[in-house]
Amino acid sequence: MTSTVTLSVPTTRLEKSQHVFRSTEFADGCLPVENPTKSLWIDSPNANPLAKEGSTGFLPTTADICIIGSGITGVSVAYHLATRSIEKKLPKVVILEARDFCSGATGRNGGHLTPNPFINFSNTKARYGQQEALKALDLESHTAKATLDFISSQNIADEVDLVAGGHITMFVTGEEFLHAKEDYDAVRAAGVDLPNVEWLSKEEMLSIYGVPFPGARYGGHNLWLLKLVTHLYNFAKAKLSLSVHTFNTTRGSISCSYIVHATNAYASHLLPHLRGPSGIVPTRGQVVTVRASVPVEKFRGRPSWDANDGFEYWFPRPVTSTHEHPLVVLGGGREVESRFEHGEIDDSRCNEVVGKILREFLPGLFPGKFEARKQPEMEWTGIMGFTESMDPFVGPVDGYDVSSIEHSNYKGQFIAAGYSGHGMPRAYACAEVVASMIIADLQGERWTAPNWLPHHYLTSSLVD
Repeated sequence: MTSTVTLSVPTTRLEKSQHVFRSTEFADGCLPVENPTKSLWIDSPNANPLAKEGSTGFLPTTADICIIGSGITGVSVAYHLATRSIEKKLPKVVILEARDFCSGATGRNGGHLTPNPFINFSNTKARYGQQEALKALDLESHTAKATLDFISSQNIADEVDLVAGGHITMFVTGEEFLHAKEDYDAVRAAGVDLPNVEWLSKEEMLSIYGVPFPGARYGGHNLWLLKLVTHLYNFAKAKLSLSVHTFNTTRGSISCSYIVHATNAYASHLLPHLRGPSGIVPTRGQVVTVRASVPVEKFRGRPSWDANDGFEYWFPRPVTSTHEHPLVVLGGGREVESRFEHGEIDDSRCNEVVGKILREFLPGLFPGKFEARKQPEMEWTGIMGFTESMDPFVGPVDGYDVSSIEHSNYKGQFIAAGYSGHGMPRAYACAEVVASMIIADLQGERWTAPNWLPHHYLTSSLVD
């Protein structure tokens, strides 16, 4: 290989990352910076018809529900409100966005609709118990199935660039491979059948894909997330009194009964008790697009990939013929930085050290299929929201211990945020939980948790 810098990072990097996360003092809550880097997903021609929606003109002064954030979480909350049975009058919903529509990290960086079938199961089981670990897997399966059902029902697979290519997790070290096998065996021992998981030896991976590392192949999709979110929004707007307002200047105030914080990395700007390592820490992710030097027919299928304990992830974009050279979207590289980009809030620039790793990664992994030292066609960053547990916070904001905050009153406020770089398979379902809580409160009913919801995601002990 021409480069092994990224692939040779020791397997203790995740533990080191978590130690850095806990021991570092991070900046206070922030708003998105101006002039973010240009993203393939957002800045391609005609990709974002709602980009400036509601940025000028009338701003409502009242609403039943205000959703802060127009990404997959915020829009999914509106979608679930539109599809739930509500006995009383349907609520008036307003979505507020500091920048363009769906311009957060998942909209800028996301695309993997791949539920986790077993990875890290043992750690979750050790921390929360087997039932909770199984529910963490169930929530991701629920998200994937519900999303695919929506795409099918609306007949929009081509419009959102849905690719059913499956997914491959590649294990760079023997220790990674053994941990994954332990997770797989633990899920099987818990009574879950995993018929779609196929283990591939180093020799099989080399023969099929040309990479000298073992892997696991299982079901998964990738898509253009912004286009999916646009369809979810339009569906919800057809059924609700719904509007979105993208702006970065004060145009007035809105009175509302409920607030949903769907701002992920930026949650602590409005919720100061979420600042620091015990809350949600902004973390910069970096992505490039690289054109293969050989036609797609030289590749075996169109799977998405992750490697290096998930620090690197990539997938090819759809092509129109087998002779086309595919464009590959690759993210990662932050493990080479001492703080893993935790606390970085500036997505108006890229990190040169991380960029060097991304430029070397695919040519080093797939010799002959990518040209060494070739510049990417695009490069950008997006700010993710990380929690110490790597799990999101879901539920009422006053479920937190906010007693130390003077004059605070968070009644009627909810949150779904902190996806730790794994939002695509979780945000839709977490939004569904928050929407169901609001509807239960609107109708004076007791909220009932869905059977796929891990209770350790919840901000308060709402479950008996």
